[in-house]
Amino acid sequence: MDFHALIRDYGYWAVLIGTFLEGETILILGGVAAQSGSLELALVMLSAFAGSSCGDQLYYFIGRWQGRALLLRFPRWSRAAAKVSKHVKRHQNFIILCFRFFYGLRNVTPFVLGISHVSVPRFVILNLIGAGIWSISFASLGFLLGEAHERALGKGYSWVLIVIVLILGLIYWGYRRWKDSREPWQPPETLDIPILDENIIKKKKQG
Repeated sequence: MDFHALIRDYGYWAVLIGTFLEGETILILGGVAAQSGSLELALVMLSAFAGSSCGDQLYYFIGRWQGRALLLRFPRWSRAAAKVSKHVKRHQNFIILCFRFFYGLRNVTPFVLGISHVSVPRFVILNLIGAGIWSISFASLGFLLGEAHERALGKGYSWVLIVIVLILGLIYWGYRRWKDSREPWQPPETLDIPILDENIIKKKKQG
């Protein structure tokens, strides 16, 4: 199957699903594909906006409904939650707008915001604004990378840049996973997470 035909057929779905789950690498690739003519830049941005905003809204409601119980059930998540909660207390609106730009905190931040009971209207409005800014920024970055690559190698080699970006994204993802795995683990009750109810922790330990 032709490479560009494959991108045209499934590219928007890939951007939508990829940004729902995480998204930086897939969105940059979408921008590169748009520059090569395989996709439309505006539709790449729209797909990313839909995937990102819906994914983060889901994580927010999971945190709001079951966040405390999940942190106690999966205590390794508590370290990332502790990092985010400190910033949420000081710069709540800024964090909601910009958390997508901080790699490794993308999924846990709306989860923590849900636990801390940030109001639904505030999160929805700022989340949509943040998703729009993020989608336009990273899709444009991919488009500009595609233009620079085309000037260097000429037309017809966009697949080379796509492969390079994909490999670099996988390497960085693996590095982050390795780095996180080497951090010493601490149970939730020893971390500074003011959003956790100490009575719930005590009951969990006693049970």
